[in-house]
Amino acid sequence: MASQYQLKRAIKRSSISNPVMTIRCDAVVVGSGSGGGVVAGLLAKAGYKVLVVEKGNYYARSNLSQLEGQAMDEMYLSGGLLATSDMNVVILAGSTVGGGSTINWSASIKTPEHVMKEWAEKSELELFESNLYREAMDVVCERMGVQCGFVEEGFNNEVLRKGCEELGLQVKNIPRNASKDHYCGFCSLGCKKGQKQGTSETWLVDLVESGNGLILPGCKAMEVLYESEGGNKKKTSTGIAFAFEEEIYVVESRATIVACGALRTPHLLKRSGLKNGNIGRNLCLHPVVMAWGWFPEEEKWPEKKKKSYEGGIMTAMSSVVNAEAKTTYGETVIQTPSLHPGMFSGVIPWTSSNDFKTRMLKFSRTAHVFTLLRDKGTGTINSKSYIDYNLNDEDEESLKKGLGSVLNILIAAGAEEIGTHNSEGKSLNVSTASAVEIKRFVREESSKSLKDLSGQICSAHQMGSCRMGIRPEESAVKPTGETWEVEGLFVADTSVFPTALGVNPMVTVQSIAYCIGLNVVGALKKK
Repeated sequence: MASQYQLKRAIKRSSISNPVMTIRCDAVVVGSGSGGGVVAGLLAKAGYKVLVVEKGNYYARSNLSQLEGQAMDEMYLSGGLLATSDMNVVILAGSTVGGGSTINWSASIKTPEHVMKEWAEKSELELFESNLYREAMDVVCERMGVQCGFVEEGFNNEVLRKGCEELGLQVKNIPRNASKDHYCGFCSLGCKKGQKQGTSETWLVDLVESGNGLILPGCKAMEVLYESEGGNKKKTSTGIAFAFEEEIYVVESRATIVACGALRTPHLLKRSGLKNGNIGRNLCLHPVVMAWGWFPEEEKWPEKKKKSYEGGIMTAMSSVVNAEAKTTYGETVIQTPSLHPGMFSGVIPWTSSNDFKTRMLKFSRTAHVFTLLRDKGTGTINSKSYIDYNLNDEDEESLKKGLGSVLNILIAAGAEEIGTHNSEGKSLNVSTASAVEIKRFVREESSKSLKDLSGQICSAHQMGSCRMGIRPEESAVKPTGETWEVEGLFVADTSVFPTALGVNPMVTVQSIAYCIGLNVVGALKKK
């Protein structure tokens, strides 16, 4: 008797063989974010006919509600309610036209030199020591209008900068893909003014204006299609099948580019029959832990008018160097998040209804600062709903050290009260505590376990689940971005990162996608 899976597979195959419509183009791109958007725009400008299939929907600037609940439901993967299988890491990922570039925090940092060196030497990927890759970074930064200044700094970043300066820690400006006067704390819910230059404002505009491309939002890719020649030895991509509501459509193309992001690309490839054992493995999450500091509304610094939810989300950053670590995997980056009332209420620990009410009333003057780790440990994408990731002991210790630095930064900045997101919900009134009490609080809070749901860990960067390499035994795709198993099938998103990056990935993924896009152009010319 046929299994339920076999029956579903047979039904799906029958639907694909009798689609409602067949669309023909030179290249089909699945996903419109910082990977797919770049490749689509580049191919269209090169004169090729391109179709972009996007699972999320499109929201014009004028239609952005910037209401937290609605925006999270509409523009985030799983409505922003996604976590690892053990519930220890909360995951935020974009699911809309423009992908993560539509809802990210605008940080536009080039690939660090030590990472390029590592990827070139340890992973043996020549791309990352080439002039082509450096040129690609310059191209994408220019296309996004990346610059490093600001007219006015928001509340959270002022706190971070002042705390670092008081402690003598290095603090620097964060390059952003937005103008200097961009003072919007709501870009995590979409940029209503269009000042943040995500792919929907740049590469996808190139696609549409070229006259060579279309974007189909609200369409779910079902599987990649390919044909075999000479038995099962050689496979060549022929396009994709996608669903729009209840109807099935087929796209026939000369090249197929999968850019669903590190969380969804492995699932699509596996569902399409690819067998490479590295697909879905080596997932890195850049785990983040936060601390908070409350600043009363007084005339002294920070200004009374300043609110935690206003201003550029990221303009300042620092780092914590782990002298004991032999690599940069023990180092953390210190930055500020976008945190609105709904998410704020979800991350603050519960101790009582009265405490919860007090915390919410203090929201607008509560600064949050986080520490982000270049994780050495990795996870696995087993299915759409099962993401396995275990924070290893070394990574946990590095995060704890970073958390201690964040608490000290908040104290140095003048916070009257400080705390973490540990489930015990302890806080300290710094203004009345002695130096000994303050030191003990920082030591104790930063030494507590971050596992077993005792500490709130978040991730806004996912990468490495289809990593690039020079051997199929160790990687899911070739240095060109093409899969080892299927000719003409490319992957162009953060899943191809060889390891965790250590900084915000937008420039890196766009630069890699740009180079992969050039490889696709080369493949199309040969055909």
